[in-house]
Amino acid sequence: MSLAVIVQARAASSRIPLKLLESLGERSALLRCMDRCRTIKDVDLVIAAVADSAEDDEIAEEATDAGYMVTRGPEEDVLARMAAAARDSGAEYILRVEGHHPFIDPAVCARVVQLLHDTHADFACNDMPLAFPNGLQCEAFPALLLHEAERNATKPFDRQTVTGWIRTHPRIRRVALTGPGNGLEKLRWTLEEPADLDFCAAVYAELGERAASVSAAELAALCLRRPDISGLNTALARTRPVIGTPEFATPPMALAAVA
Repeated sequence: MSLAVIVQARAASSRIPLKLLESLGERSALLRCMDRCRTIKDVDLVIAAVADSAEDDEIAEEATDAGYMVTRGPEEDVLARMAAAARDSGAEYILRVEGHHPFIDPAVCARVVQLLHDTHADFACNDMPLAFPNGLQCEAFPALLLHEAERNATKPFDRQTVTGWIRTHPRIRRVALTGPGNGLEKLRWTLEEPADLDFCAAVYAELGERAASVSAAELAALCLRRPDISGLNTALARTRPVIGTPEFATPPMALAAVA
């Protein structure tokens, strides 16, 4: 079995222009995400799927200069861009991660991939329901399923969300890793708003370079211990809806179990 992590990346952002190039310590937010993905168990390749617009050239160069593979594709048809990256990777299985998640946890990602294989499902994720901190989301599926979605998805929403067709098609068996909840789902470890950048900067100021590899359990403990840090962005609501319903979801898991 070969496994590629495809990191979805684009420059366009109305709230933080070129947010993926914002520095977190000594490296960009994009590279912080990709570096973490490289340490996921059994991953063979980490590839950036970057929009093909001129303003995204810097994003592509950032990944390429760091030694990562890059595929360019349509800015708005993100499904086509991701499918092209999957073909370029040559991998049998894909783990999809968004580039504005600089604290993505390799152990949580590995659990999602393991769940996919243990249940023999078609698709596995960790956001049905939204019970993990925002910024740990990932999805695992066979590359062939992504190509099927590319051929059959016709709604603009499905093309833009990448897995909308997969998450709602009645034939596809979906499973979910359930997060701890208990308020931890209100934490924001993503990079979408200026307040999110303030949070990320505060974590790096507090932990230094150790922030580059801090586990989800350790970061949650820091957030609970330091409400002055976690409170920088927790007032921001999650705006993306939950798409689809899993056939099977695990019991809620403690973050310490994957630390």
